[in-house]
Amino acid sequence: MSLDVDQEILEDFLVEAGEILELLSEQLVELEQRPEDRDLLNAIFRGFHTVKGGAGFLQLEAMVDCCHKAENLFDLLRNGELAVSPLLMDVVLQALDSVNLMFEQVRSGREPEPAPVALLERLDAYTTGNVPDEVEIPAAKPSVSPAPANPNTSNDEFDQLLGDLVAGDSEPKSAATASSASDDLITEDEFDALLDELHGAGKGPGASAGVESSGVKASSDEITEDEFEALLDELQAKGQGAFAAATAPGAVSQPIAPVAAPPQAVAAPAGSDSSSVDTAARNAAPAQAQQKAVQESNVRVDTALLDKIMNMVGELVLVRNRLVRLGGTREDEEMSKALGTLDMVTADLQTSVMKTRMQPVKKVFGRFPRLIRDLSRSLKKEIRLELRGEETDLDKNLVEALADPLIHLVRNAVDHGIEAPDVREKMGKPREGSVLLSAEQEGDHILLIIRDDGAGMDPEKLRRLAVERGMLDTESAARLTDQECFNLIFHAGFSTKTEISDVSGRGVGMDVVKTKITQLNGTLGIDSILGQGTQIAIQVPLTLAIMPTLMVTLEGQAFALPLVNVNEIYNLDLTKTNIVDGQQVIIVRDQALPLFHLKRWMVKGCEHEPLPDQGHVVIVSVGTTRVGFVVDQLVGQEEVVIKPLGSILHGTQGLSGATITGDGRIALIIDIPNLLKRYAS
Repeated sequence: MSLDVDQEILEDFLVEAGEILELLSEQLVELEQRPEDRDLLNAIFRGFHTVKGGAGFLQLEAMVDCCHKAENLFDLLRNGELAVSPLLMDVVLQALDSVNLMFEQVRSGREPEPAPVALLERLDAYTTGNVPDEVEIPAAKPSVSPAPANPNTSNDEFDQLLGDLVAGDSEPKSAATASSASDDLITEDEFDALLDELHGAGKGPGASAGVESSGVKASSDEITEDEFEALLDELQAKGQGAFAAATAPGAVSQPIAPVAAPPQAVAAPAGSDSSSVDTAARNAAPAQAQQKAVQESNVRVDTALLDKIMNMVGELVLVRNRLVRLGGTREDEEMSKALGTLDMVTADLQTSVMKTRMQPVKKVFGRFPRLIRDLSRSLKKEIRLELRGEETDLDKNLVEALADPLIHLVRNAVDHGIEAPDVREKMGKPREGSVLLSAEQEGDHILLIIRDDGAGMDPEKLRRLAVERGMLDTESAARLTDQECFNLIFHAGFSTKTEISDVSGRGVGMDVVKTKITQLNGTLGIDSILGQGTQIAIQVPLTLAIMPTLMVTLEGQAFALPLVNVNEIYNLDLTKTNIVDGQQVIIVRDQALPLFHLKRWMVKGCEHEPLPDQGHVVIVSVGTTRVGFVVDQLVGQEEVVIKPLGSILHGTQGLSGATITGDGRIALIIDIPNLLKRYAS
């Protein structure tokens, strides 16, 4: 069933709730490390409460129900009526998973399916006190009163709210006030005093309607449900809600009396002490102005518009390249200065527009604390995750594309690398294993490192497995260097595990990693020391929109090699090549690299062209493989904008697109991984 809601409101909900749910995943894992942190408990409570409120507005009853039960549970936790335990956290994390699933269903335009009944019953069991033995329940506190008709608030929240406002008031209360405290209802005088404290005297909602002075008794002392809802939302929005007393420094701690107890007066009669109200009003005004300024400094922009702007900047870069090339052929000092300024301004504009598409890599890293927590419990291991460089910025498309490869690598590090606690202890290692996930910018690339202090990899074992599985013969396996042995784990179907589990063992994870990183024009490097651990380094470009390339020519035709794949350039004597296993190779630093004549693949009629005596060799890396390409001429480095190929050339293996060079010619951009797959296999 599709959703029938206002699309603009739905989009706002998806943005806000998506951010909150991401944050909740991190906060829940943190909570296990800091179970007594009241600020964290309150933040999680508010997160579920906010998502529930938005879902309720859109009438997403299934999401409201699950969030409401989780919210009730955290209400008990933050009030000290329940204690955090691993079993309880398992249930809460399952509830979050259910809410995330419903969120994805709403995002796709479908009505969310209710959470499993068993999960909702377990949440209710904790809330009502029917908990398993593992969970310790402290001494009984005053019972929680039933929820009011409005599902977004509770009576104990409002009682605590009133307590917050009078926590520091030690003045004796007037007899008139005491006599009015015989019921649980807030009077109109008390409500007006609250509004005055928030907005200033006479400036609260409804002031224009001519509110009577506080000394005159209204016809009814009851606050309506709408007024109560508006008041509570206003207080919580300004950080003065039910949680203010627990978080405000220097606040006077005051226990919350049961609902049946006579409430204290909220405000003294008019004229008793108006200075405190005036002071609060003056202090609130700058805070409101500052909050408004912060809110208005951010604007949501459709990513399609950013892509369009990026495309236009790309066209500007091409024109810049053309003008700079033309200016280099003329000896005109004024033109050279103008072109220099244009070059600088265009580069700055390009950088600024690229930043609008950037997101911190924390968007990916944020899901790993939960992953490590779940794997630790399922594999009975003790693991500490260390995150570095979370604020490093990366293109939005790359952030999303890196999620799966990094998940595979971290799962492998935990399952294959980190040993069981008892085994680590016997080896003299700490019982707790360590997994490091770091990101840093290096020029126009991002370097990602995944490192563990586990068992490491045994090259001899890898050679033996490669022979046993028919990937290599004994002689070829014996010639492999240790580095080449480590690279075997990226082959499809290769796994060092003898048993298949739900975590690993099928030999597909690392193959997926290599394929994905290669598609992103990235490189992979792996290093391992037996008994000490393994490190995998991934290098990817900052963005895929504008690509730095090495321009080369083949028979007068321009081609562009992605610079991220280029390692070195040599001018070699090509008569001194060798043949290994039927493949022509060159020796570079005592390493044999396959050599290919690029013209034979890319230029029609040159399929059997002989190699020249001297030539330019470009050494490129693809994943963990290095090869050499012979080209006719090197033009130089140039930033290009990738344009899709037309319908006739679309899908041609070995070509990823086309661009316009600085001298106005069309250059084809070479897709090195697919080129090697098509011709070199």
